[in-house]
Amino acid sequence: MAVAVGMLRLTRRLRGWGGVSAMAAACAMTAAAVLLPLARATPDTGRPVTVREPASMVAAPAAPADTCQDPEASLRPSGLDGASIARIKAAGKLVAGVDQNSFRWGYRNQSDGGRLDGFDIDLVKAIAQDILGDPNAVIYRAIPTSQRIPALQEGRVDIVVRTMTINCKRLEDVAFSTAYFEAGQQVLAPKGSPITGYDTSLKDKRICFAAGSTAEATLKAQSYNSVPVTVPNQLDCLVRLQLGEVDGIITDNALAAGQAAQDPSVQLVGSPFTREFYGVAMNKDSADLVRRVNKVLEGYRAGGNDSPWMKSYLKHLQPVLPGVTAPPPPKYRDG
Repeated sequence: MAVAVGMLRLTRRLRGWGGVSAMAAACAMTAAAVLLPLARATPDTGRPVTVREPASMVAAPAAPADTCQDPEASLRPSGLDGASIARIKAAGKLVAGVDQNSFRWGYRNQSDGGRLDGFDIDLVKAIAQDILGDPNAVIYRAIPTSQRIPALQEGRVDIVVRTMTINCKRLEDVAFSTAYFEAGQQVLAPKGSPITGYDTSLKDKRICFAAGSTAEATLKAQSYNSVPVTVPNQLDCLVRLQLGEVDGIITDNALAAGQAAQDPSVQLVGSPFTREFYGVAMNKDSADLVRRVNKVLEGYRAGGNDSPWMKSYLKHLQPVLPGVTAPPPPKYRDG
């Protein structure tokens, strides 16, 4: 009851938001210490039901975590079934770790009955179609940023498709597909803020980022004497910014563009200061699944302006992140 009252008060305090956006943000704040509710899409309708689980833009330097060579190089594609594919087929469902609060990427589309929708969700469906012959044969598990790697290591999900940047540090713990989107870190701040970008204007400012995110590693390497504020989910930062509890946010500009579209009182400032690539993350022992996802991505990118990738971009991202003309080309390593 106390949580419900707190959410109601928080929702009322969020100015400049539509009702749907405000409620989504309020819900995000309740996920501070626990795994978010699962969303299971039934094969016949794709509508989510809630169950509980236990716990380019511009050329720029690589993120601090990228210290190895070609972290985006992945295993070569293959359609052959292995142990991981056989397990997914036996289960009859692909278990996907996603976001449900990132506008345009993975979010509850209230105009479509609250279904999960977005660029990342389209890719999950393409993978399910290839492996199981049904784009809706998916169990969606909504996980906070900080739980993406543990969820894979503990076998709670088969894949994570959640705007997850490929870097060398993460490659120690999980495997990645080839890149499916290029982004960069940038600063999001209120309009009229003295913050001008990732620079000395951050001094003494409260800067929010999600635990386990690339932004966390970035600020550890160079904070510009800012005051770090860590949250489990990136959307929590926008809520705190709305409430005046932080002065700015560092996150992927691809995510921030969607948030700026939700709230006209904030804007991206400065320029992207990293060059990063999103990949589908999987367990390190699932080489056959990595190869299969890379096979799916080969077809997903193919076709130029008529490709499934471009159609998804135009539908979901072009309104908030214009100017992208093609997906990043795949990189493969030997073996």
